[in-house]
Amino acid sequence: MSASSSTVAMAATTDRPSRPAGFLRRLFRDKPAGAAAGIVFLLFLVCGIFADFIAPYGFNEISPINRLKPPSWQFPFGTDHLGRDVLSRCLYGAQLSVIIGLTAAALATLVSVVIGIFTGFLGGRFDMVTQRVVDGWMSFPDLVILIVVVSVLGPGMPQIIGTLGLLLGIAGSRIIRSAVVSVRENMYVHAAQSIGASTGRILWRHILPNVIPPIIVLFTTRVGAVILAESGLSFLGLGVPPPAPTWGGMLSGSGRTYMFQGPWLALAPGLCLTVVVYATNMFGDALRDLLDPRMRGSR
Repeated sequence: MSASSSTVAMAATTDRPSRPAGFLRRLFRDKPAGAAAGIVFLLFLVCGIFADFIAPYGFNEISPINRLKPPSWQFPFGTDHLGRDVLSRCLYGAQLSVIIGLTAAALATLVSVVIGIFTGFLGGRFDMVTQRVVDGWMSFPDLVILIVVVSVLGPGMPQIIGTLGLLLGIAGSRIIRSAVVSVRENMYVHAAQSIGASTGRILWRHILPNVIPPIIVLFTTRVGAVILAESGLSFLGLGVPPPAPTWGGMLSGSGRTYMFQGPWLALAPGLCLTVVVYATNMFGDALRDLLDPRMRGSR
C-alpha cells in the first residue's frame, strides 16, 4: 500500500506542470490583453538589445541625397532632414530606453524594497520619521527635481539613472511598506519571533518572499515611468546628449522643426514611445491581477 501510494504521488508530481508554465498559461487564458502587451514589450526589448544587428543603417549615417524622404520600402519610417534613416534611429533609441528603463527601474525597486521592508517591519519612531521624510520628498514635483539635478550634474546616462532611481524608489517605498505591514501580522512571523529567530532571518525567509508579487508589479510599472521621464528630459534638452538618438530627443529636434514637411519625423518616435509605455502598464496590471490573491476572485 505504501509503495503504491508513493508511486501515485510521484506520478502526480511528475504530471503537474511547472509553476512558470502554469503562470504563463493563466496569463494567456485570463489576461489576453496583458499577455499581448507583454509580447509587445518583449519585442521592444529584443529590438533594443540587438539594435546593432537589426538596424539597416547607422544611427548617425548621413545621406544628403535622401533628405526628408517619405516612408518607403527602402526607408520604412522615412528619413530626417540630414538623410538619416528614422527606423534605425528609433531602434537605437529603443536600445537607450531599454538600458535606462531597466537599470533605473531596478535601482528604484531596490530602494523601495530596502526602505519599505525595514520601515514596515520595525515600525515605531523609525517608521514615523522615515515616512515624514518620504512625505517631504513626495511633495516636490518630480520634473522639477529632475531638471535641477541634471542642470547641476550635467546631462548623461548615469545622472538620469541615479536621479530617476532615487526619485521613484523613495516614492514607491510606500507600496512595499503597506505590504510588509500586512505580512508582519501573520502567525508565522509571530511564531518565528517566539522561537528566537533573528530579524535578518525573518526579513529574508518570511517577509521578503511574501511581498515578491507587489515588487514585481512595481518593477514593471516603473520601467514605463522611467522611459517616459527620460523622454521628457530629452525633449527639454536635458537627457542623453547628442548624437545618441533618443525618442524624446527626436521629438524635440527634427521632429518639432520639420514636422510639417515630414510628419513621420514626429509620428515614428511618438508612436514607439506610446506603444512601449502602454504595453508596460498593461503588462504590469495583468501581473498585479494574477499575483495579488485579493484580485483573483473566486475560482
